[in-house]
Amino acid sequence: MIPLRTRRSFLQTLAASALAGGLRAQDAAKLPPIRAITRGPRFHWFGYYDKFQFDPTGRFVLGNQVDFESRSPTPEDKIQVGMVDLEDGDKWIELGETHAWNWQQGCMLQWLPGSTSEVMWNDREGDHFVCRILDVKTGAKRTLPAPVYTVSPDGRWGLAPDFRRLNDCRPGYGYAGLPDPHRDALAPDDAGIWKIDMQTGESKLLITFAEIAAVPWEMEDGYGKNAKNWFNHLLFNQDGSRFIFLHRWRAEGEPISRFHTRMFTANADGSDRYVIDPSGFSSHFVWRDPGHVFLFTYHPSHQQRFYLFTDKTRTVEAIGPDVMTVNGHNTYLPGTQNEWVLNDTYADKANLQHIFLYHVPTGRRVPLADLESKPPYRGEWRCDTHPRSSRDGHWVCVDSSHNGGRQMYLIDLQGMI
Repeated sequence: MIPLRTRRSFLQTLAASALAGGLRAQDAAKLPPIRAITRGPRFHWFGYYDKFQFDPTGRFVLGNQVDFESRSPTPEDKIQVGMVDLEDGDKWIELGETHAWNWQQGCMLQWLPGSTSEVMWNDREGDHFVCRILDVKTGAKRTLPAPVYTVSPDGRWGLAPDFRRLNDCRPGYGYAGLPDPHRDALAPDDAGIWKIDMQTGESKLLITFAEIAAVPWEMEDGYGKNAKNWFNHLLFNQDGSRFIFLHRWRAEGEPISRFHTRMFTANADGSDRYVIDPSGFSSHFVWRDPGHVFLFTYHPSHQQRFYLFTDKTRTVEAIGPDVMTVNGHNTYLPGTQNEWVLNDTYADKANLQHIFLYHVPTGRRVPLADLESKPPYRGEWRCDTHPRSSRDGHWVCVDSSHNGGRQMYLIDLQGMI
């Protein structure tokens, strides 16, 4: 059990870790080329880091386009979705629009796994959220009657939390426009995580809030008084056999910025659920392979840092020296046999966001960019860099506000490692 005082101390330390120091001056000269691939007067970004932004050829890069910043989206606000042609002067190609979006994850825009030409994103249609799928080569369009968060590697199945509840419980991650019908319920038994057939659109409720809230929390005595529950951050593993979801809750009277988190894994059909990280602090993560999760969290052995968890066991391995004790958005660089990690930091005391590669076997850190992030890019509409690599690992795309407004930038990794 982690004492409450220790847990609160961890929250303070975690916040301080976002301000951890920068790079040595001599490293600046070693940074690889970086260039803007979108420009004003409109603003552009992609969002989260665990989805395909680059098409299989590496030529087309997806993005969102908006004409305002620094406020929450309203139900009337819409954004354009499109792609940048890297081989035609970074030409912006509009693909569609959406009324279902947020600053942190956009509209879940991504290349559909298993397809070479289909793009998907969420939208709002009448009294429900939907998923649009467009073939950028043929122009064929179809709409699924449910939104999607993550997709299995073969493109056959999608998973989604309740985006209405997300918008109510964690502004910046849900979608405006539809109120949560269970807003006053702490743990509804008819909402939670749905599985969606990506061909037919048929959906099935796999896991309910009530079911997960009933699973005891081993770190403390209960969840606190009148805890309200929600789910976020779903991700299939590499063979589609299991997925991750974060169970989050906030006790009565706690501020919107304070909540607790534990990580579950489950079979693709929702069965065999396992609390892989019970700490209350599960943060950014990615599957290394179908049986291991690379996660930033708290662990009594080494405090807060990145760890490698073995699924369905209590086997945990600390990753890296001090550089990996700072929270960031982590993925494995393709084509490196999971030896290289692509990561970033939140803004430090100098307002710099650091993007870097980390070599797991040797502990070597390779800096990629130091990008300035000044207010008002904080809170819900902050501009995290969320580094995403091309599928061959040659390029990295990031979102950044360092040049006067959020835009997308391309970093050349060729010859770096």
